[in-house]
Amino acid sequence: MVKLGMEAGESLASMREIMNNADCLISQDEVELALDRMAEAITRDLGDKLPVFYCVMNGGLITTGHLLTRLGFPLEVDYLHATRYRNELRGGELFWRVSPEIPMAGRHVVIVDDILDEGATLAAILAYCKEAQAASITTAVLVDKQHDRKAVPGLKADYCGLEVVDRYVFGFGMDYKGYWRNAPGIFAPEGL
Repeated sequence: MVKLGMEAGESLASMREIMNNADCLISQDEVELALDRMAEAITRDLGDKLPVFYCVMNGGLITTGHLLTRLGFPLEVDYLHATRYRNELRGGELFWRVSPEIPMAGRHVVIVDDILDEGATLAAILAYCKEAQAASITTAVLVDKQHDRKAVPGLKADYCGLEVVDRYVFGFGMDYKGYWRNAPGIFAPEGL
């Protein structure tokens, strides 16, 4: 029986099978240590700036939540939800599902996301921040996928916790067909 909200052909059993057969690339303990290192660097660089952190939804939610609890300085938090796909298979112009509420002008902005894969959406968000006249813009991602297909050559996050091989990954914010963002670590489906 297919549950409401599941894609055609997806079931609880198939989602459990994906997890049971997945390769654990990075353990929860390794993720926690990476978040500690990121928080230390962010605190050193931004702890006296009253920054505003923007969580990129939905993937950045878990990383942002875990990262912010490690930061012992005053900051503001907002979120944004941007996409380039809008039900298409190929990305186009950036579309704001939810635009930021806190103004960026003159602020030290930190964009937090789960993964830097090809980075086209992140590059578009950075351009938006520049246009909004942020005083400074930095990026923090939990995972950087290692390949040479970046939307902007040399695109890197300012704060990056971990690197992963060029495989489809899920867990700790990243999803598999909409599921398993809650997986405790970074996993890759068997064979992918």
